[in-house]
Amino acid sequence: MSTIETWKALLEGKNADEVVTKALVRDVELPYGAGTMALITLDNGLDHTKPNTFGPHGLLALNDALDAIAARSDLAAVGVVGKPFIFAVGADLKGAAAVSSREEALAIGQLGHHVFRRLGELDVPSFAFVNGAAMGGGLEIALHCTYRTVSSGVPAIALPECFLGLVPGWGGTQLLPRLIGPEKALKLIIENPLSQNRMIKGRDAYALGIADAMFEPADFVEESLRWAAQVLRGEVTVERADHTADDWTPVIDQARTLVDLKLRGASPAPYRALDLMALARTASRDEGFAAEDEALADLLMSDELRAGLYAFDLVQRRAKRPAGAPDRSLARPVTKVGVVGAGLMASQLALLFARRLEVPVVLTDLDQARLDKGVGYVHAEVDKLLVKGRVSADLANRLKGLVTGSLTKDAFADADFVIEAVFEDLGVKQKVFAEVEEVVSETCVLATNTSSLSITDMAAGLRHPERVVGFHFFNPVAVLPLLEIVRGAATDDATLATAFAVGKTLKKSCVLVKDAPAFVVNRLLTRFMGEVTAAADEGTPLEVADHALDSLGLPMTPFALLQLVGPAVALHVAETMHAAFPDRFGVSENLAKLVAAGKPGLYGPDFQIDPEVRTLFEGGSSPSTGEEVRLRALRALAQEIRLMLDEGVVAAPQDIDLCMILGAGWPFHTGGITPYLDRTRISEEVTGSRFLEPGVASVPA
Repeated sequence: MSTIETWKALLEGKNADEVVTKALVRDVELPYGAGTMALITLDNGLDHTKPNTFGPHGLLALNDALDAIAARSDLAAVGVVGKPFIFAVGADLKGAAAVSSREEALAIGQLGHHVFRRLGELDVPSFAFVNGAAMGGGLEIALHCTYRTVSSGVPAIALPECFLGLVPGWGGTQLLPRLIGPEKALKLIIENPLSQNRMIKGRDAYALGIADAMFEPADFVEESLRWAAQVLRGEVTVERADHTADDWTPVIDQARTLVDLKLRGASPAPYRALDLMALARTASRDEGFAAEDEALADLLMSDELRAGLYAFDLVQRRAKRPAGAPDRSLARPVTKVGVVGAGLMASQLALLFARRLEVPVVLTDLDQARLDKGVGYVHAEVDKLLVKGRVSADLANRLKGLVTGSLTKDAFADADFVIEAVFEDLGVKQKVFAEVEEVVSETCVLATNTSSLSITDMAAGLRHPERVVGFHFFNPVAVLPLLEIVRGAATDDATLATAFAVGKTLKKSCVLVKDAPAFVVNRLLTRFMGEVTAAADEGTPLEVADHALDSLGLPMTPFALLQLVGPAVALHVAETMHAAFPDRFGVSENLAKLVAAGKPGLYGPDFQIDPEVRTLFEGGSSPSTGEEVRLRALRALAQEIRLMLDEGVVAAPQDIDLCMILGAGWPFHTGGITPYLDRTRISEEVTGSRFLEPGVASVPA
């Protein structure tokens, strides 16, 4: 049976809810008498916020269009373009999650190859006119075409598959390295997906050689047709290097080292992608595509993919509709922001508020030099954005004009939103809010960036405790997308709605959190770190303890995280949590010694354990193996998550996962933490039940 017949048979009763991307064909007479082009427009019939994707029905629709085109003898060329703002973004991920057998998974790969490769094997040249976002299979459609143009206004071009636990499985690993060389191709296939799923823009795609020509958005299609006509008439020649003549081995090996450093073997997808890219140098098209089919079939049936899709859905859907958030109509307008403090965190906050809200932002501090330094930091960062071309000269001047400083809190008199970022001490923060309350209006929101202190206690002595809300950012503020919005015992809906509205304008993903010690991320990380540190205190070699959880593929080891956070901060949070939950959170004497010694962490400048630190940790008599440390830390996390859910700290396990992914960099391929604990049965062992339903974020049994 052919691929098409196989898929039609497999389709019986499946994928009924697929939004089909149609291939709409119309004839276009090319300029300069170059002949007739059959121009295919990819369009799912929805607005530009619903991008073109390809499930099996969409692939079959494109195949039918190509059947009709192939039967014609009057065409000079074939073109492919997307609907406004969107070219195509590849496979239908909802359909991918529904694949129930390896046979079905293999057929998906085969069908995609069968259809897409036809664009490069027609009797006439094919042209991809990339007029909008092109990701995954959407970019692969373009790669199969003979020639490509791109709009300079395209905001996103990517091969994000490895980010989700897949490989570019419809030609990407074979065609892209041959087109632009393995080193450049690795940026899109490996490096960018593993760097928070980074995208490139249309101009970048042209510079890399992915596109043969680039035109401005206003007349993109017209200019692309004119260029295509010139190519057909021989007036424009596209020359490409033969990259198969190069030695790819050093480049692939270097990339494999990078993947090892980032994932430590925890996710199979990037390794499969590297193997496929290495094959592309010598394999025939049939051999390379068949290898992609096999890789796709294996990965589509993996837990890592299901976990990645679960995590992707959390970020794309749940983060945009925060559970428990009040009606947005209750939000008050914010026309001016006050920031108490002028240190690094306060300055980062001021920059973010000015950039996103574009309203006046005033910092206050008791010291003029510190205040000048804070405002100066903001202005310097704006200048950097200007140099990088991320803001215009006019906008840069406007942003710098918005951020000012004051030695008195009277400057907050007309502010609608004041956030404090002072020393993490309850008494200090209570004093700050009491002073701010004396000068602001009764409706001004008072937000705290505390990482662990009680919002309720902070607001207790105020006349209007209902307007105090936790607004916990993660460092660096401009990079990490999570914002924990914490409701104190008295916080009212209007305050909460305003906080969510501001958070959304700041382009942060907001999660509603109950007022509980350390909230979500810091509570779990402190418990996690506490168990690893306790194992080291008991005599486990520092290297063994630090690398015990490498199999999770976390962005950094526990002691590297300690170095980043700083031992003093980690000790303070541990003491806070110990005071709240002494039976589960300990305070390491060795960590206290580390702080007293003024050490920045366990590692020295050479990235080796500092010999003096090693001496500090000597004396333990009950060492553990790496596996024992791993299980100890994971069991502690399972216990803590169950307690947090029982306490109502968040609405559901999905919110725990969202917080850990966006605030702690928990890998997508794990799906966060609760799917991993379910898959490894640790959740049932520790708590007696799963966190998620069977089949969520894992292959159904």
